Amino acid sequence: MGLVGFHRAFLRSIFKRVHAFPLDHHGIVSKVLFMKYISTRGDIDPVGFKQAVMMGLARDGGLLLPEAIPDVTERLQEWASLSYTELAFEVMNLFTDLPENDLKAVIEKSYSTFRDDEITPLVEVGGVHILELFHGPTLAFKDLALQFLGNLFEYILEEEDQYMNIIGATSGDTGSAAIYGVRGMERIKIFVMHPDGLVSPVQKAQMTSVLDDNVFNLAVDGTFDDCQAILKELFNDLEFKDKHSLGSINSINWARILAQIVYYFYAGLQAMKKSGSETVRFSVPTGNFGDIFAGYIASRMGLPVSKLILATNENDILARFFNSGRYYMDSVNATISPSMDIQIASNFERYLYYWLGEDSAKLKVLMEKFAETGDIAVELGGKDSVDSLFTAGSGDAQATLATIKQFYTDYSYLLDPHTAVGVYVGLQDKGDDPLICLSTAHPAKFGGAIKDALGQDKAYHPVLAALSGLPMHCESLPNSVSAVREYVEQRVD
Repeated sequence: MGLVGFHRAFLRSIFKRVHAFPLDHHGIVSKVLFMKYISTRGDIDPVGFKQAVMMGLARDGGLLLPEAIPDVTERLQEWASLSYTELAFEVMNLFTDLPENDLKAVIEKSYSTFRDDEITPLVEVGGVHILELFHGPTLAFKDLALQFLGNLFEYILEEEDQYMNIIGATSGDTGSAAIYGVRGMERIKIFVMHPDGLVSPVQKAQMTSVLDDNVFNLAVDGTFDDCQAILKELFNDLEFKDKHSLGSINSINWARILAQIVYYFYAGLQAMKKSGSETVRFSVPTGNFGDIFAGYIASRMGLPVSKLILATNENDILARFFNSGRYYMDSVNATISPSMDIQIASNFERYLYYWLGEDSAKLKVLMEKFAETGDIAVELGGKDSVDSLFTAGSGDAQATLATIKQFYTDYSYLLDPHTAVGVYVGLQDKGDDPLICLSTAHPAKFGGAIKDALGQDKAYHPVLAALSGLPMHCESLPNSVSAVREYVEQRVD
């Protein structure tokens, strides 16, 4: 076979699509400078990582994905001993085109703001592994992605001597995490829409108490889905997007998914190492499908995941899909887990692309039908679910409050309402391998739900207590694309 032939055969055993990982003249993998990104809709030329980050939403209206997904099965044992930031580098380095030292610097800077040395500690509570993702600046899992994305934006803008205007939509935690990720940055202005009156008081305070000159908070008279629709329409207006250098911090931006993949490997490898199990399950509170999609990509990369348990609240469009094959819009219900009060999950298109065998033509037909009717369906193919990797369920307010009370009473551990939904649905699955439930926010962010569950106010965090009495600023706007467009145009450079 010869040395070069041996190397090539070995590499093919590691990478499912080796052409994405260029070989040098010795047959050795070179730095993945050439990983390209494609659109789910198939109508753009492949782009590099930095271009994909700055583009956000693909110019054909689709979502960007890597052209190939690496198989890292042979590296899992090595990765199990890494720190969080070391693991983040190993995962991200497969997908980015940054020089390695620069990528390491961005990662170190991004996670230096976290309050726990482990970044995402895994805590065993009552037989469940709780993955605490709330130790960042705004006490929500969105910090894991948005601290990284903010610093990544700053790095790229400085390198290219450019400026950016970010427009985002939030159902609660994304807004504050994005704002804290870019506040005070000279090359960035950020405009964040939230549904007026439909985020928690603490979430609103976290956003609107940031008074930096580059931050603009917009309370839109509508739902989160309305805010997200305005966002997509503005990004699909390519003339407007190009003229004002629009950037996206919502999970339509691939860099957010990339950052979230890391903690699936970190938690999964820890849990398997401690338990001796060869597989692991994840239960994920789900609204916009971004967080659980990161787990799906981790599974495709080789993390041995036996189940991805999709947990929704009363807004159960995603649970309905995975159980029936039908994806259809309904009215949005306001719940005690408001960050999941969503009907149109923007990352769902990425999953459909893979489910359809990476067939962009079929995907476009489905998405066009959904845009017209709000209702699409796929065949189960004789199976009792859409995808055997996924189990889906929902937890209503009564189940959520009962789970909060149970875990506090039995284990003196407080769950926020979103995490409680994930724990409740996760416990319905009767697998034998370790169950990891993603804890998406500190309970103090949802003090009202905690008080309803326990009959007393037990939710506290000094960071949130410090918000009391701070000056706040927010603009109210109608549910109108033109109103948001005009507001932005009057304030960009």
